[in-house]
Amino acid sequence: MSFFIERSELRDLHEKVVAGVRLTEDDAVRLFASRDLHAVGAMADFARQRRVGNHASYILNRYINYSNYCILSCQFCAFARKKRDKDGFELTVEQMIDKAREALRLGITELHIVGGLHPSLPYSYYLNMLRELQAVDARLQLKCFTAIEILHIAWLAKKPVAEVLAEFRAAGLASLTGGGAEIFRPEIRSRIAKGKESAAEYLDVHRTWHRLGGRSTCTMLFGHIESVADRVDHLRQLRALQDETGGFVGFIPLAYQPENNDVPVQTPPTGFDALRTIAISRLFLDNFEHITAYWVGLGIKLAQVALSYGADDLHGTIVEEHIFRMAGSQGPQLQTETDLVRAIREAGRVPVQRNTFYQPIRIWPDAPASPLPGRIATDALQPTEVISEESAGEKPVTASTL
Repeated sequence: MSFFIERSELRDLHEKVVAGVRLTEDDAVRLFASRDLHAVGAMADFARQRRVGNHASYILNRYINYSNYCILSCQFCAFARKKRDKDGFELTVEQMIDKAREALRLGITELHIVGGLHPSLPYSYYLNMLRELQAVDARLQLKCFTAIEILHIAWLAKKPVAEVLAEFRAAGLASLTGGGAEIFRPEIRSRIAKGKESAAEYLDVHRTWHRLGGRSTCTMLFGHIESVADRVDHLRQLRALQDETGGFVGFIPLAYQPENNDVPVQTPPTGFDALRTIAISRLFLDNFEHITAYWVGLGIKLAQVALSYGADDLHGTIVEEHIFRMAGSQGPQLQTETDLVRAIREAGRVPVQRNTFYQPIRIWPDAPASPLPGRIATDALQPTEVISEESAGEKPVTASTL
């Protein structure tokens, strides 16, 4: 037993975790109330080790925002623009194909694509986007659209959500993104994202996608006006849907960025709060395999520390991130593969390049990496193991594509 646990008032909760007994909502509230971050982290690290061993993952991905025009005006969002705004943008499918080809040259295996709720783009735009991007390279995994985007597209097309998702899946959509969850409690949701889809609608889009055989991630935006009880309620609803479908491959807590929006907070999310939220997520979401420390919101150093507080993934290279930066994040827009591998090694974990579904592509050795300037995928790194196409899962990507 950890030294921190032996001296902690949370010892009974540690015994539940070790015994595999599911934590209750009251247990989660108690963990949030504790100032004993070391004990909470030790429990989460035990749960992580039992679930995934000593591996920690990352992905070679590129973010693409096809447009920031949006019919909503969410109070926390600094990304959205109206058609009258001079800094609004809208990419053509051809421009996105150019970005995809450039990404492939950098070794990217996943495109992460989201945008605002565009008032007038036709349904054919989204279908063509998926088909054309998939045609660039069939092994490129397309992780696209939040639940609210799917609802909006279905409304514009006058189609049922299930039909839209089935057609998108056939066109090349590999995974839904987890964005847009924010906080599920209606009273809080209406204050930070008035007019956005409800929690039930968000969950139902993912439920429908899972029933079609799809997989997705999910998120929680924390550190604004929500209470601890609101966070626990959010986690409870995600855990319940995972019990029902098993379709979530990972959970990504997102630290609120307070600078450029209409939801002011006196104290932005602290490192203490971020680490305890990640740790409690690992403990409470006992049916989730993977918890991601999103370096864009946390910074790479705190994300690295989170690998000892329940997280087992650092997300990806990203290349160009706009949503958090427009909200005020001062972090870089990308991380090289060398940086991610180094951060994982320094945390005492074995680096694993993964695909969209958190399945391993290759495992790296313990020797230090030599960076190659300007590269996202670093050829100077030599993996000890390259995972075969059969074991890499749906739409596998092998080292030969890098």
